[in-house]
Amino acid sequence: MSAPSPEPPAAGTRRWAVVLTKAGRVKIRYPAELVRDDGARVTVRAPWAAPGARDFGFVRFEPGDVFTEHYWRDRWFAVKEVRGGDGALKGWYCDITRPAVVADGVLTVEDLDLDLWVSADGNAVLRLDEDEFEESGLAGRDPAAAGAATAALDELEHLARTEGLTTLLA
Repeated sequence: MSAPSPEPPAAGTRRWAVVLTKAGRVKIRYPAELVRDDGARVTVRAPWAAPGARDFGFVRFEPGDVFTEHYWRDRWFAVKEVRGGDGALKGWYCDITRPAVVADGVLTVEDLDLDLWVSADGNAVLRLDEDEFEESGLAGRDPAAAGAATAALDELEHLARTEGLTTLLA
């Protein structure tokens, strides 16, 4: 089966919108610059989109940070390379999502609550929000999606611990 043809950016520009939904609601929407769309994977770049800084304990996201975000139309995750304003790599934040949908320069993904953090040096690989995933009730509502989500988290963790995420992004 061949990959679908890439959707062109709206009005011939390189500016897209990224829309992250959760439980049927828009969680965040922000502008991003299209870097690449090969039909299967879409890569965009965007500054930290939330107001102010957010300290997770293992990493701090703040104004000036730049996210190079990789989304797939056929995979259940997104991988976001995070760099500080000085260009230093902070690490990779991975969201477990349904496959991306792209239409008219808008990239939409549904957040499925599971996340993975991989530090820049690869020494910290942290599974996040598994409690939120359980509480979401996805396993009861859509067992196939819940299975795909947990398999995607396992795949990313395995890759992070063995080969590193950069092999996925090459």
